[in-house]
Amino acid sequence: MIITSDMRLYAATGARLYVNEAERTRFLHAAQTAPPPTRTLCLVLTLTGCRVSEALALTGHSIQTETATIAIRTLKKRRRELIREVPVPAALIRQLRDSHDLDDGTPLFPMCRSTAWRQVKQVMLAAGITGPQATAKGLRHGFGVHALQSGVPLNLLQRWMGHAHISITAIYGNAVGPEERRIAERMWTEI
Repeated sequence: MIITSDMRLYAATGARLYVNEAERTRFLHAAQTAPPPTRTLCLVLTLTGCRVSEALALTGHSIQTETATIAIRTLKKRRRELIREVPVPAALIRQLRDSHDLDDGTPLFPMCRSTAWRQVKQVMLAAGITGPQATAKGLRHGFGVHALQSGVPLNLLQRWMGHAHISITAIYGNAVGPEERRIAERMWTEI
């Protein structure tokens, strides 16, 4: 079976479409100074790799405080009952608990997609991130690249991101990581 995907990490111009490690760090820092709903939205997007529509569908029942996981309904697939659990830092669970009512089924982020995109863009600007990677999708791609470069197995990342085929997840391996850079530096001893 041949699987095609329009997912890519670089634009036709060669511009990067994912948030790199330095940008990710700046974005997380800038998000901490944003108002609580924007802050937690940005943290959820960055630390789970979920899509904006998936984050907007989260309710208090989606947050599993005992296991420090977020249950994300995969909205891109036709089967609506497909839910993936993504582990998150305990600090994110605490921030969600402090700023949202996790005991009810109301949405954590009661806003439309365009408002969510605008809020992410504002935090990107505050972090000094510009270019085609400065989007919520850039955060999703950055999550995938960061996870692989941190040693997360491909099959686990596939599940966390909700990809139907591992070949789609494998695209995140195309980004140059620190290990690849160290190997390349072995060739430059004569310079």
